[in-house]
Amino acid sequence: MHEIEAKTILSAKNGINVYRGCTHGCIYCDSRSTCYQMDHMFEDVAVKKNAPELLEDALRRRRKPCMIGTGSMCDPYLPLEREAQVTRRCLEVIRRHGCGVSVLTKSDLILRDLELLKEINQQARAVVCTTFTTFDEELCRILEPNAPTTRQRFEMLRTMRENGISTGVWLCPILPYLNDTEENLWGLLDYCWRAGVEAIVCFGMGVTLRDGSREYFYRQLDRHFPGLRERYTRAFGQSYVCPSPNEKPLQRLFEAECRDHGVICRPEEAFAWMSAFEDGTTRAQQSLFT
Repeated sequence: MHEIEAKTILSAKNGINVYRGCTHGCIYCDSRSTCYQMDHMFEDVAVKKNAPELLEDALRRRRKPCMIGTGSMCDPYLPLEREAQVTRRCLEVIRRHGCGVSVLTKSDLILRDLELLKEINQQARAVVCTTFTTFDEELCRILEPNAPTTRQRFEMLRTMRENGISTGVWLCPILPYLNDTEENLWGLLDYCWRAGVEAIVCFGMGVTLRDGSREYFYRQLDRHFPGLRERYTRAFGQSYVCPSPNEKPLQRLFEAECRDHGVICRPEEAFAWMSAFEDGTTRAQQSLFT
């Protein structure tokens, strides 16, 4: 890791990323793509040490509180967060300004900040989401080698839900010829229902590959699944979108199960749910009619 002084932290859509790079080692990670123009090794994470101060300044100048999103590009709970605590300090800023927060993470380290998230949720709204890729724990350790396993992430979501915090899942990627089975989908959806998730983001059954991320992904296929790279290149060439051959039946199953469980599953609706701001007054008014 190395520290940098960032110039800005809050995006036009109220998103923040306090780290740049990642050590989870997920073999399919889109953030490795060359289009993001990272000027250092991906695993040499850049820590935006002044992120809390920048966020403080940005929120001070806002006319009213809002939802702040984090985790869309780089995980806010990398192992180094245990010591750096940049994400935690940003959550403290968010709480101080009466804002809400939507967090996407593959790490159960977020449980360290459970009490802080509960405080944010009392005055506004806190949403915690994680990524589910495979129900198979052994396969998970190959696809996402340095991240907590799917089982650990499920336990984290369940703890959040038990503490009144809304939870969601990003169901992706569904990798052709690896985890694109009904058995895997049933296992992941069972975790979702048991964790009480309210929304699932799924962009379809497949994976997207760009320059940079594609080369890394193929090297890992050569390492762990000999011969599979050739199958990918025959099926998809240099395509950005690589759909599973089982896409249609898996998508039908996914959508039917979400309907049956009353869970949001259209991406645009899921994003709207994640970013919807509520304050204490709104909650109080809603409670009168429930």
